[in-house]
Amino acid sequence: MKASGNLSDRIFNIANTIFMLLIVLVTLYPFWYVVVVSFSTIDHVVGNDFILWPNGLHWDAYEQVFRNNLIPTAYRNTLFVTIAGTLLSMLLTILGAYVLSLRNLPGRTGLTLFVVLTMLFGGGMIPYYLVVSSLGLIDSLWALIIPGCISSYNMILMRNFFQNVPDGLQEAAMIDGVGLTGYLVRILLPLSTSALATVTLFYAVGYWNDYFTSILFVRTRELWPMQRILREVLMTAEFQNMMYDDARQKMPPETLKNAMIVITVIPIICVYPFIQKYFVKGVMIGSIKG
Repeated sequence: MKASGNLSDRIFNIANTIFMLLIVLVTLYPFWYVVVVSFSTIDHVVGNDFILWPNGLHWDAYEQVFRNNLIPTAYRNTLFVTIAGTLLSMLLTILGAYVLSLRNLPGRTGLTLFVVLTMLFGGGMIPYYLVVSSLGLIDSLWALIIPGCISSYNMILMRNFFQNVPDGLQEAAMIDGVGLTGYLVRILLPLSTSALATVTLFYAVGYWNDYFTSILFVRTRELWPMQRILREVLMTAEFQNMMYDDARQKMPPETLKNAMIVITVIPIICVYPFIQKYFVKGVMIGSIKG
């Protein structure tokens, strides 16, 4: 019976390993295909239906992409929106979550309910546009930051994490003469590294990937973020012609499109491994208590 059990366990482990490898292959190959095509020549792309390796490292597509002045400008816009937006969002989220985590705060339950309701109901696109327009943010990079700089979900996540910190720490801090602000800065935030990394990742990825907000509020091309440029290149013939220009006879359109995709997603891919170890821990700890 024991030998039979060991055999069945081995068979299960082998089958499970094969299944997981297939999932990894199906998941990663599209990303790998994009990278391979972006470095390949026209003959290699057109002559092969299934491409596993590039025929050398050809940088022509990347040179052609950055030859367009709109791409570096869009990259700067995206970096500004991501960095400034993430910093502002984290500041407001931390302050809001800290206030909601104070057990002796009058009306705390009502305030928390109000925040939760904003997760369930929205005013709609037209009121959203009217509010942004009334603030004078139309055709401005701040229109990509200020209107959505606080996520109710992230605030509740951070609030739950703060509530999991033992009350004795705050009481000890008060005895030592540390005020509410000092307790937040000197004690609470250093203990919240995993939650801070998790919420920062949420905000940064959200700002980096956002293109729809620029469609609503930004009209000047020089203010478009990278994701908006990528969308236009992939979907409209006007931008495809603008990008290809003299390279039309040198490389296929798909090569330039894939190069655009690579330079758009590579920053987030490079950042994620450094904070991955905090990610799962932050989400799990922040969801223990409501």
